[in-house]
Amino acid sequence: MKKPRDTPIWHRLATALLIASASFGAANAQGHEMYERPGNLNSAQIASPLAADDTIGDVLNRQDFRGFASRLLPWANRTYDESMPLRDFARLLPYHSDVRPDVVVAGLNRILALAQAGWPVFHEIYSEEERLASPTLNEAGLFFFPGRAGAPFAAIAPGGGFSYVGSVHEGFPYAMTLNDLGFNAFVVTYRTGQGREIATADMARAVDYIMTNADTLGVARDGYSTWGSSAGARMAAYIGSHGPEAFGGVTAQRPATVVMAYTGHSDVGPDEPPTYAIVGVHDGIAPPSSMRPRVDTLKRQGAEVAYRVVPDIAHGFGDGTGTTAEGWVTEAAGFWRANLPDDLATLAQPVE
Repeated sequence: MKKPRDTPIWHRLATALLIASASFGAANAQGHEMYERPGNLNSAQIASPLAADDTIGDVLNRQDFRGFASRLLPWANRTYDESMPLRDFARLLPYHSDVRPDVVVAGLNRILALAQAGWPVFHEIYSEEERLASPTLNEAGLFFFPGRAGAPFAAIAPGGGFSYVGSVHEGFPYAMTLNDLGFNAFVVTYRTGQGREIATADMARAVDYIMTNADTLGVARDGYSTWGSSAGARMAAYIGSHGPEAFGGVTAQRPATVVMAYTGHSDVGPDEPPTYAIVGVHDGIAPPSSMRPRVDTLKRQGAEVAYRVVPDIAHGFGDGTGTTAEGWVTEAAGFWRANLPDDLATLAQPVE
């Protein structure tokens, strides 16, 4: 990746206007007031919840998912075998392991519950004007999982080798755990097949959108974190090292914490934020030997780092349910919380 450059002031002003345009529909619908939280949600509150025997077609054609159904899936712009059951979802995630149907379905059902509760679960991050001019921008967007009003937020970039977006495995499950701990969480879906710079630009725009609409969304602007797995971890780390502004955004503020799972990312900024890193000992794509050098560099720089090598597991384990990595998302959230000022940390309390 080329070294990030300073964004010209004219570009920042133009981008800010476009973000405001993308934001207008959601904010105007609420009179610019903060969205009312839906409270604790579970499958018992869902009308016709999805099950592992339901199909891809059931997801794509569900009225509750209208307007964003394809962006729940790994590719937003391809034709699927709509008869494929959700229990076989692992077939769509070739770079991932330990893809569990129950985890996939739980994430989709959380979004279903939010949508049925009237929560604005999906947000366009590019204006209609931008998306008409460049149709691939229709791949990008944000899924919002609400925690406590006023609590910090996490921006989560799932992986997929920049060729697909594994939200059901590395996005929605993380967001659900963070919600249960009281944090707000946004899962970023981004343009695929165009490399890391384009994908990271989408993440930068996502952070811009959240910052611009923080009052309406009910999230703190300070203390945010970026999370990513595999390719997504590169995106999260780039934003952590250089800030959204370095990738075409208007936000200069860098995250308070970066959480990165199984990546060989090596770029380092001049002043790195606290970083939690995790990898499986049997990872053949981003082995511990490829992750350790950056961890050591950050430590020498003086950054606070937590580094965990998990036994008996390979690449792409997601939230680790049913594996030796189970519970790591909660552990990483604890690391983030420990690096927040007390006033922000106390805002994130479990949702009742």
